[in-house]
Amino acid sequence: MFAMGRLLFALALSPLLASAVPADFAGQPQLEQTLLTTTSDGLDWRKSGWADPRLGGGQMLDFTLPDLGEPINVIISGLSDPFVLTHEGLHRYANSIGFSEECLGLHYGNLHEADLGDGDGRKIEQFLARQHYFPIWGTCWESLRGGNHFRAWRQNGTDANSGAWFLAVSKEKYAGEHHLIDEDGYNKGRDFVVERAAAGGRWKNRWWKADVEWKEGLLEPGADGVNHGIEQDGRVAILTVRRL
Repeated sequence: MFAMGRLLFALALSPLLASAVPADFAGQPQLEQTLLTTTSDGLDWRKSGWADPRLGGGQMLDFTLPDLGEPINVIISGLSDPFVLTHEGLHRYANSIGFSEECLGLHYGNLHEADLGDGDGRKIEQFLARQHYFPIWGTCWESLRGGNHFRAWRQNGTDANSGAWFLAVSKEKYAGEHHLIDEDGYNKGRDFVVERAAAGGRWKNRWWKADVEWKEGLLEPGADGVNHGIEQDGRVAILTVRRL
């Protein structure tokens, strides 16, 4: 009852919060073109910092429904700052690029699973982060008006212990449309994260900036097997997050 009371209170404040959000901050940043090279193939996770899930019987679509999934379109390489590869570190890194934990600590919607081909089989999402629009109840506003969010799973099974985080990122519509994925929402959400990661950010006294590598061939372009039937371009961003 207490949690529900807090949620109703947040909903009552939403008109006031709306006026506090700068229009330009609520918009999507444009993804700048960056010089990117293909250097890793996921065949040897000790060298590349991640393993192609398909080699171990996994896939780059999560399990949203029995026959549909959402694209895992960002990988934080195991060659990244070791702190970021921990559970606490991923939370703090998410803070640095404009994301945070769910509104009032409450989870809405289904728990997604993913098979990263690391020997663990399907594992339940280990972190769900939502766009943090402003300091107070910032993710509550994302839950109401929509925005970017990601689910994360760590590749750390006995068959491929890369330590990499695999992220399914998307942009969703506002609560009145039941948080359906926005048009082109899988590409938009991924590009939002990549833009923020490449620009760099900080949490308290820690600063990070990511090198970006684009991979094609891990995901099949199009909408086959994709939840909501929304097409995506099949590109996956590999982030190597460096501590500055």
